[in-house]
Amino acid sequence: MATYELPELPYDYSALEPYISGKIMELHHDKHHQTYVNGANKALENLAAARESGNFAAINQYSKDLAFNLGGHINHSIFWTLLSPDGGGEPEGEVAEAIKDSFGSFQNFQAQFTAVSTGIQGSGWGVLAYDSVAGKLVTFQLYDQANNVPEGVFPIFQLDMWEHAYYLDYLNVKGDYVKAIWNIVNWQEVANRLADAQQKAQGLIIR
Repeated sequence: MATYELPELPYDYSALEPYISGKIMELHHDKHHQTYVNGANKALENLAAARESGNFAAINQYSKDLAFNLGGHINHSIFWTLLSPDGGGEPEGEVAEAIKDSFGSFQNFQAQFTAVSTGIQGSGWGVLAYDSVAGKLVTFQLYDQANNVPEGVFPIFQLDMWEHAYYLDYLNVKGDYVKAIWNIVNWQEVANRLADAQQKAQGLIIR
């Protein structure tokens, strides 16, 4: 059976300081992300065992376990690539134009994304995504790890708003955490994801 594996960080634990401490990065990657990987692999084992034994009554729960843990694994794997010690500032090129077209200005986008991210009730992610129908960028709140994803959108930037992502550095002041993130956003990776989303959207048929 194929299993999921924890990806390596594309930079050192302390590379994002002072915006995110090395201690948080180590705990976040080695403990929290690893827990999701372990949970996803355990859910796969449980599903296989349930099918083999004919215990189909347990399939729903194990499927939910897989969705939650796999969501955590995928979200974090993407998240690490969206941050960079060489990031920050304002985007250029296609991303800058898309943000201006969709939100009016980069400052408007920052304000909206901050409100979306800090307004999450409980745990989740703030997400910037490409809407394949409208051809615009949109923001939304992703609850927990896999809930409330709109149809037909492709995330191009997402920010972890679970407490484990910021509490050691920023305590309960989520706004300061979001403000700090703008200094380390990997806009080149956002641009790559936007281009990929636009290409994928061309293959969708909306009836």
